[in-house]
Amino acid sequence: MNDTTALPAPAAERLARGPQGRRAVISREELIAAAMSLLGPTRSVSTLSLREVARAAGIAPNSFYRHFKDIDELAIALIELAGSSLRRIFSEARQRVSRERSVVRTSLEVFMEQLNSEAGYLDLLLREGKVGSDAFKQAVEKQLVFFEDELMNDLLRLEALNGHKLHRADVVARAITRLVFVMGASAASQSAQAQVDTLEQTALMLKMILMGARTLAVTES
Repeated sequence: MNDTTALPAPAAERLARGPQGRRAVISREELIAAAMSLLGPTRSVSTLSLREVARAAGIAPNSFYRHFKDIDELAIALIELAGSSLRRIFSEARQRVSRERSVVRTSLEVFMEQLNSEAGYLDLLLREGKVGSDAFKQAVEKQLVFFEDELMNDLLRLEALNGHKLHRADVVARAITRLVFVMGASAASQSAQAQVDTLEQTALMLKMILMGARTLAVTES
């Protein structure tokens, strides 16, 4: 009988796994998730080994190459996953911003939540952007540029909602993104109270950036 769906669950699972309890088939997403589970606050993607990831995924090492040519390609896929996941989270938070809710405060609160999240996406970006290989740093930089572009569009929308204009919204978005990531890297190892203090300081800095950009827009109009 070749149809494993007709077998009881344990039997079907044994057939799907093949010899030595290894899985015969695994998706790219499952392999990425297995690699992500091996990372921690102090562990870089550069320390992952192919055999270690294969073992965590429950596959034979050769099965790894069905999805990635080497461990570095998998590491960059992890960085891209972290970036896209975080951009979605931040974008959804900014969509809820109204006249009564500051985009600065909302973004920073979400940032701090993600800094302490078990998902580890923000930890990964902060770490690899600082200590990763050149290829990993370039991958993080690419994600930051995506953050900047999306933030610029949201800032223009929200500033218009409140009757404001910004001078060089692209530069404003870049300044905000870079500042938040630098401050976030510092906050990662801080106590809960110190993180609150860092959040407040960063919020003030961001308000100054926005006020300066608004003033320049009025001056030059």
